[in-house]
Amino acid sequence: MTKDQLIHKLSSLEWEDFEVKAAKSELPKSVWETVSAFSNTSGGWIVLGVTENGKDFEITGVRNAEKLEQDFLNTLRGNKFNVFVSTKQEVYKFDNQTILAFYIPIHKNKPVYFNNQGNTFIRRGSSDQRATQEEIDSMLRDQAFGTKTAELAPGTNRDSINNISLNRYRNYMARFNPNASYNRFDEAEFLDKLRIIDNGVCTYAGLLMFGKREIIEKHFADFRIDLLEIPGNSYSDAQQRYTFRIEEQENLWEYYFECFARLKQKVDVQFSLTSEGFGQELSPGLESIREALVNMLMHTDYFSPASPRVRIFNNHIDFYNPGGLPKSFEELKSKDISLPRNPILAKLFRMVKLAENAGFGFDKIEENWKAYNSTVPDYQIEFDSVVVNFNINLEQRKSEKTVEKTVEKTVEKTVEKIISLIKENPKITSKQIEIETKLSRRGVEYNLDKLKKKGKLKRIGPAKGGHWEVIDNKE
Repeated sequence: MTKDQLIHKLSSLEWEDFEVKAAKSELPKSVWETVSAFSNTSGGWIVLGVTENGKDFEITGVRNAEKLEQDFLNTLRGNKFNVFVSTKQEVYKFDNQTILAFYIPIHKNKPVYFNNQGNTFIRRGSSDQRATQEEIDSMLRDQAFGTKTAELAPGTNRDSINNISLNRYRNYMARFNPNASYNRFDEAEFLDKLRIIDNGVCTYAGLLMFGKREIIEKHFADFRIDLLEIPGNSYSDAQQRYTFRIEEQENLWEYYFECFARLKQKVDVQFSLTSEGFGQELSPGLESIREALVNMLMHTDYFSPASPRVRIFNNHIDFYNPGGLPKSFEELKSKDISLPRNPILAKLFRMVKLAENAGFGFDKIEENWKAYNSTVPDYQIEFDSVVVNFNINLEQRKSEKTVEKTVEKTVEKTVEKIISLIKENPKITSKQIEIETKLSRRGVEYNLDKLKKKGKLKRIGPAKGGHWEVIDNKE
């Protein structure tokens, strides 16, 4: 079976990462490497009783399932590991075959290792790799990284969640990730599976993402994403401090939309006309800016006294992210490493296709901005903050404004052509309009519907035998 088929069979698991092992009659030695790797990275499922052959998976089952389960759990509770490793487990049966699944969460006291510190592993891609001394030292310095916002926010419950934001998120997921298993869950299961709420209490991440502002501020007194538009190339040459400041929003989900809407106005969108006659956005610059915004929201240290901020100057845009990187900037860029500071937030953004599944997104940010602006962002990396600076090519912006206006004029001429054809022949058919305008059938339907909604066109009578009426002097 394929990975998707296996996931479908084991639909109750959260498949962010997983490792299958045959484990027919005994625990393989490599299972402890995977326990260490999942504990030190982003967590994941260990599935015993499944054999992987390339891209195919075969359910082979385990013998003595109860003994294997006890051996596994007793080892985790014993002296083999330097810390106690908690887990939750599931048992599945398929055609008389038994599968054991164990979820290993990310541990707050990293590094997690067995026998000695040299047996510290991390997860990279789909493999377990022995951690270097530098990586071990990094984990020792930042033991709280990746776990703090997964903790429970005391005094919170379901009533702490803003219903409008939650419903907006679920609708967004249904639209942009319709195949996600979470779409079929009822609210309680949805909140539980995505760890927005755990045992009736909001996680800090769930509260930040969907909470009511007055509740969030009880835990994060200066909660805000500070976006300013500054009329100059720097603070010093600006005639006034700012011309726009984003208003306070309810939570991170609402901040994302407000910030993106404002940034979208500043990063010109390259328009083109599809065969259906629609204008479409193709700007890699917009993709780069969106990735930087989501990156900031996912990786900010919300327990820092500083707030994440966006500064839009005339010739550049700065994203300031409180909180240092878990590894060196060079290593994060050169390797496929996913160590989000806020794993639950990262997952929430990934599940609606607003973030990648791996890494910090630096490559995507750079490639898209270079394609758009012929430059790459500048980075200022400090131990407690990251600043990403996007330089704006003003000449290119002027050129793209011209392109946008040209496309808009093309669209206007197409609409004018349709109206002219209808005035000449009120009984003209859609097929005839297709031929005269060289639009597709869908493009003609779209433009006719748009004209009707604007009150500029009215259909009199049935589709066959009726006619069109152009309504003049009506906005």
